[in-house]
Amino acid sequence: MIFLTVGSELPFDRLVRTIDEWCVDRGRQDVFGQIAEPGTGGYRPTNFEWRPFLSTHDYDQHCRDADLIVGHAGMGSIITAMTYMKPIVIMPRKAAFKETRNDHQIATAEWLGERNGVLVAQDEVVLRAVLDRASEHGTARTLESPLEPYAEPRLLATIRDYLLSS
Repeated sequence: MIFLTVGSELPFDRLVRTIDEWCVDRGRQDVFGQIAEPGTGGYRPTNFEWRPFLSTHDYDQHCRDADLIVGHAGMGSIITAMTYMKPIVIMPRKAAFKETRNDHQIATAEWLGERNGVLVAQDEVVLRAVLDRASEHGTARTLESPLEPYAEPRLLATIRDYLLSS
């Protein structure tokens, strides 16, 4: 199962439309989306089941059940995927398309795209290719261990050393 998540505050029509079209082209019926309320003029997918909002319990359940998570380059989605050791495909929102106020998600995608299990698609064309590769062959870059719920020991040691040296 593929779980699409774009957060619950803002729609992300460019991503949702691409996934909807990809489902038709590939005959996929195993996609579920949490896509935020599209509003009157927003895109409403017809080729996969979706809801604008999920409870925390339902969101976590979809993440646990997913073979692949697809989402915007929001830290919440990425951290959740890493916590559950699920590969994630991210496509950053872009300010030029009025999907966000600034391009911080582009920087996030570039930074985290180096990690195992995080696959980046900068646009719709690349997204389709990444989805094909991830779904046909599995992801070559799977997570090796879950994300720890606490800060990395190296960070804690650096902070501790700084505080003790002051």
